Amino acid sequence: MVILLSNDDGIYSDGIIALEKNLQGMGEIYTVAPDREQNSMSHALTLHRPLRVHEAGPGRLAVDGTPTDCVKLALTGLLPVRPDLVVSGINKGPNVGDDIIYSGTVSAAIEAALLGVPAIAVSLVTFEGFKFQAAAEFTATLVSRIQEGGLPLETLLNVNVPPLPKEQIKGWRITRQGKRHYGENIVERTDPRGKKYYWIGGDDLGFAHEDGTDCMAVHEGYISVTPLQVDLTNYKLLNENCIPSFNWP
Repeated sequence: MVILLSNDDGIYSDGIIALEKNLQGMGEIYTVAPDREQNSMSHALTLHRPLRVHEAGPGRLAVDGTPTDCVKLALTGLLPVRPDLVVSGINKGPNVGDDIIYSGTVSAAIEAALLGVPAIAVSLVTFEGFKFQAAAEFTATLVSRIQEGGLPLETLLNVNVPPLPKEQIKGWRITRQGKRHYGENIVERTDPRGKKYYWIGGDDLGFAHEDGTDCMAVHEGYISVTPLQVDLTNYKLLNENCIPSFNWP
């Protein structure tokens, strides 16, 4: 099995190094990741300049681009072989609920799914005191199950692990995407030359307490595994013919 690792925290992040260590022995491992932190890049591609790649060790390539750039390059010729699976992470911070839309970690996995390769995105739900071992061990187990049974085309798994010791994690649950609440404040300031600038960012105000969601599972001490698809069509509304017919032109 050939496994490609990527992330949005950068190739030197402890999270991706933990994955490398725990997936050794499961197959041929390659790492292609940004050369620096690329958080909240979503599915951005670098189109306005060339990308540069340098070796960061055996089987490790650093790209001066986004997580999506890394996976696209890796799967379209940068590597000597085509991976059977892509694992993105382990991210420093959650990717539950609305985070999924903005996440570079998840977007790396989405790019793999778009290109026909099964993928997993893995995140540790904390912003401090990072201990990746439980998340890395669970990922290795999940990889072995995917190796046995595979995943449907254009599907990826979004995994979120609570920041608990392994013995305190209650288990894992299949979940759906939840809803997080953020403050919408934008901070306006003035630089020394009198020009205005802005900081975008909102305080975490919690989440909707709904059973079966990724947010709720992690809150209750479970690992959340959410199957995602790259087809964004709302088939329910499509089948209900939500747009009234009209003649045009």
